[in-house]
Amino acid sequence: QTANLALDTADRLWIPVKRSWRLNERHYGALQGLDKAETLEKYGEQQFMEWRRSFDTPPPVLDDASEWSQANDPRYVGIDGERPRTECLKDVIARLLPYWEGEILPDLNAGSTVLVTAHGNSLRALVKHLDGISDSDIAALNIPTGMPLVYEIEANGMPAGPGRYLDPEAAAAGAAAVAAQGKH
Repeated sequence: QTANLALDTADRLWIPVKRSWRLNERHYGALQGLDKAETLEKYGEQQFMEWRRSFDTPPPVLDDASEWSQANDPRYVGIDGERPRTECLKDVIARLLPYWEGEILPDLNAGSTVLVTAHGNSLRALVKHLDGISDSDIAALNIPTGMPLVYEIEANGMPAGPGRYLDPEAAAAGAAAVAAQGKH
């Protein structure tokens, strides 16, 4: 809905919108359905932060019989071999990059301006790729909700420079709010 709201605000509803499961939020496995505060209370801060911010530690796998499973969700028909049951950020990158390379880059190379609206961890994955952030440093990156981050992408698919927020002060405050999520 974010894309439609942005297009409506800009009076550009005629621009086509592409959707893909590859831009979905990270799959939290057996933690699906728990909010951050519940997860923190149930598993403790160390495990909470490991699952939330590490690059390559996924939560426990979600059983296909769970009410939170995507196994019977019609939006995921045809992707059984790729349908996540749990993910760490490393997995999100592996899921997202084919869409970046196969859909977004061709549009950019054709001269289109592309607005990517996605969830926090999908955006963290994309920013990690674009900015070349190390596996260890990515833990400190917090993407603020609803704050446009602009990149100028060259023909080789890499940015001409770092991304820039249109409102850096509001973005910094938003990133701090994201960092504090789930804490008492």
